[in-house]
Amino acid sequence: MIELKNITKSYSVGKERIDVLKSINLVIEDGEFTSIMGPSGSGKSTLMNIIGCLDKQTSGEYFLNGENISDYKDTDLARIRIQSIGFVFQQFQLLPRLNALRNVELPMIYSGLSKKERLERAEQALIKVGLGDRMEHLPNALSGGQKQRVAIARAIVNNPKLILADEPTGALDTRTSVSIMEEFSKLNEEGTTVVLVTHELEIAEYTNRKIMVRDGEIVADETGRLQP
Repeated sequence: MIELKNITKSYSVGKERIDVLKSINLVIEDGEFTSIMGPSGSGKSTLMNIIGCLDKQTSGEYFLNGENISDYKDTDLARIRIQSIGFVFQQFQLLPRLNALRNVELPMIYSGLSKKERLERAEQALIKVGLGDRMEHLPNALSGGQKQRVAIARAIVNNPKLILADEPTGALDTRTSVSIMEEFSKLNEEGTTVVLVTHELEIAEYTNRKIMVRDGEIVADETGRLQP
């Protein structure tokens, strides 16, 4: 599903060149549940952004579902994000003036679906994550865990093959984090590929594969899942 070949990412700051990613080679197959770990500044979030088509590599090739998207234009990458990838972020990124239902509807606005179908699919996504009774609530009337469930519903509403989660439990307490990771586990068991960035080992233990990034390089790649 995901294949990165010799991916690099560099920035120029004045006359200095900063290498954020260095010759990354990585394959993630359909149906995997993978965590990407590493200290602050290791390059893990940059790697996630490239996988999610939010950023482009400086060099190297990126194959998604067998298609070389390395030289795609921004409009093409936007289409891939809408059609194939669901995103979940640490700070939820919900629009405060829209209720849960409308927030979940957002990724479908430009999909060509009728409003009726969009709302029906948004309702089903919220029911799936256990928020069937919170559809009309604004974000400020929801707990942190409920906000993250809304974000997960928004991520899955277009039935993506891939979900990317960047520190999805970073703003949550331990008990709520467990419940959110159980949601990701269920999605993965249903066949969705899930890749998450985390600095918490206890969160990474939910995944079947743990990739460690340090100084822009993959330094460890372990398979095997422990029961938290």
